[in-house]
Amino acid sequence: MQTYRFDHIHLRSPDPEAAARVWTAAFGAEVKARMQAGPWLRIVLDLAGVTLFLEQVPAGTHAPPAPPFLGLEHIGLGTADLDGAIADLAAKGVPLLSGPAEPRPGVRIAFFGMPDGVRVELIERRG
Repeated sequence: MQTYRFDHIHLRSPDPEAAARVWTAAFGAEVKARMQAGPWLRIVLDLAGVTLFLEQVPAGTHAPPAPPFLGLEHIGLGTADLDGAIADLAAKGVPLLSGPAEPRPGVRIAFFGMPDGVRVELIERRG
């Protein structure tokens, strides 16, 4: 049987530099590289140990629909202190889309809006 490993998440943006600034400021992502991917800029970030590609698209590219829709729904990041993370992101101007909520005992979540229609879920799991 073939084996697989996780490699990256690939996001597309009309302004990858602006998107990269938000990811680095909000979640501490680190810029690893900038390169040309054909005629378009690609910025490679490390987001909590996950490789995140931000690649430029032509002006006029269709925006994603509002949730719910098929395909990638959100990126989930864990935190030990959801309330502290909500306050931190609010101070950085990152919009809270929903939450905090407790979908089941010991699990609290909140969703945030990022550039280009990407949503990030923060999840706090208490043992």
